[in-house]
Amino acid sequence: MNLTADQDIITSSPTRQQQLQAIDDQLSRRSLALDPAGYFIIYIDPQQDLICAKFYSNNINAQGLAVDPETGKPIPARGKVDRQAIQLFSGRTAKEICVEIFEKTQPCPVTLFDHAAYIGREVQRAELALLQQKEYIQD
Repeated sequence: MNLTADQDIITSSPTRQQQLQAIDDQLSRRSLALDPAGYFIIYIDPQQDLICAKFYSNNINAQGLAVDPETGKPIPARGKVDRQAIQLFSGRTAKEICVEIFEKTQPCPVTLFDHAAYIGREVQRAELALLQQKEYIQD
């Protein structure tokens, strides 16, 4: 058996972390139905040691685009958008902020199960970034 060839196989095969990242990257490119109730901008505040989520309302137009309820103009998916959040949620853990959003707020600002699952994943990622003192960028 050639040791050099075995080392090439080991180093050329993707690690488990790379495999999982590839799955996440592929799933992040799928088409999503937008929640007609609105959307969240999630971020961390390291100075206050908090996970924060700003909630913005929207409407969904005939083309399936999120539009500003006041202007009817499409809300861009990237870049800066000058809108006022309807509500700010914050918590020290993913569980705490999820309880605030899903259990204590009536009516719940999330109307789709896939949106709720996405919020849960994102605040968990934000919590991990906060604990590890790393940058968090919402997916």
